[in-house]
Amino acid sequence: MSQLVEGRGLALVRGGRLLFEGLDVALVAGEGLHVTGPNGCGKSSLIRLIAGLLTPAAGTIVRAEAALADDHLALDRELALGRALAFWCGPRIAEAMAAFYLEPLADIPVRMLSTGQARRARLARVMATGAPLWLLDEPLNGLDTASVARLDQAIADHRAAGGGVIIASHAPLAGEWQILELAQ
Repeated sequence: MSQLVEGRGLALVRGGRLLFEGLDVALVAGEGLHVTGPNGCGKSSLIRLIAGLLTPAAGTIVRAEAALADDHLALDRELALGRALAFWCGPRIAEAMAAFYLEPLADIPVRMLSTGQARRARLARVMATGAPLWLLDEPLNGLDTASVARLDQAIADHRAAGGGVIIASHAPLAGEWQILELAQ
């Protein structure tokens, strides 16, 4: 199996506070890792570290090409949703828009999207990139039941095709996941 993430002896300090140390993280193609723990324990920071947006205080990390969905929309708010997603030039834009039922919103300016619609747009952006590794920070926030089912299906399809997913979330997830519980 293809290694998507390998982190050894990771430590991370944010705001002068040690969030974790001596942490090993590994993920191969087809796997999913559910990062859980109390508020403030470093779940989102670990996702950002794996994405390359933060630097570890100790340890090493290597990863495959990744796409991140967090609280940042990363879409031009003034453009219509279809055009804003097209900016990312992903090979799977049409498929991603269909997977998250965004086709009816293609001509709507991004700024007019509801919280749940914007969350689905973030997830579609990740899917459209074709990246083998998806990094999802609290992806269930703002999603209705139908949208959660769409996300579950997209994740299952991605993993079945040899992709990997790391999710930071308090909520239970569908399917089988490795669990990494961070402590306060």
